[in-house]
Amino acid sequence: MRLLICILALFLGPVSARTAEPATDPVEVMVVGVYHMSNPGRDLHNLKVDDVLAPKRQAQIAAVTDALARFRPDKIAVEWPAATVAERYPKYLDGNLPPSRDESAQLGFRLAKTAGAKGVYGIDVDGEFPFDPVKAYADAHGTSVLLDEQGAAVDRSLAREGALLAQKGVSAALRYLNDPARLRWDNAFYRTTLRIGGGQDQPGADLLAAWYRRNFLICANLLQLSRPGDRIVVFYGSGHAFLLRQCVSETPGFRLVEPNDYLPR
Repeated sequence: MRLLICILALFLGPVSARTAEPATDPVEVMVVGVYHMSNPGRDLHNLKVDDVLAPKRQAQIAAVTDALARFRPDKIAVEWPAATVAERYPKYLDGNLPPSRDESAQLGFRLAKTAGAKGVYGIDVDGEFPFDPVKAYADAHGTSVLLDEQGAAVDRSLAREGALLAQKGVSAALRYLNDPARLRWDNAFYRTTLRIGGGQDQPGADLLAAWYRRNFLICANLLQLSRPGDRIVVFYGSGHAFLLRQCVSETPGFRLVEPNDYLPR
């Protein structure tokens, strides 16, 4: 019996010690997919929006950032390079930044100031998006209907988004963009490109690899600025939201927070 007790103590002792170790506080991350408020026109399909500096839109944006401030974020990440944020955010705090229509300033800078966040971080990374070889292959091999169908679906989604923005305001448009089911659908375009190619010629796979690489680099910047217990809000073009959410949710020590739990109805 004494021998059995000693054996149990040998095995149970380390287990008890391990379970007594304090758990590390998770990094909570809210990825807010956004539309481009300044109409840069850089995407394959673009939503044309009215002037966000108009008083009506400014009031709606303030309502959004006031609501998101309830999450109590201490860091904000935006779709600008780090050097751009480092140059512009101090000017914003001092009231010396010229009016900007970009969502990084309208949402990111405003939320950081409202919530008293520790800082704003630019996490954007340039990347290639080799769509022309995909289209050329599809045109040459009779598979352009795949791109046409996806393009038409995207246009319908943009029309829905534009109607919500016009009729119900900024928060309604953001809630639509950040619905998890819509985000899964949005990612379908990129997976459709995998069907375009053959043998050693795989332009669709090349496009997807380039797109994933850029988003992994963006997520790497996000993970590297985080510390245990941080509460981070990320504002990024909604096309990136699915992969950034996936990266956060699959990374140990991180917890994804749904923006639609906070955005005003």
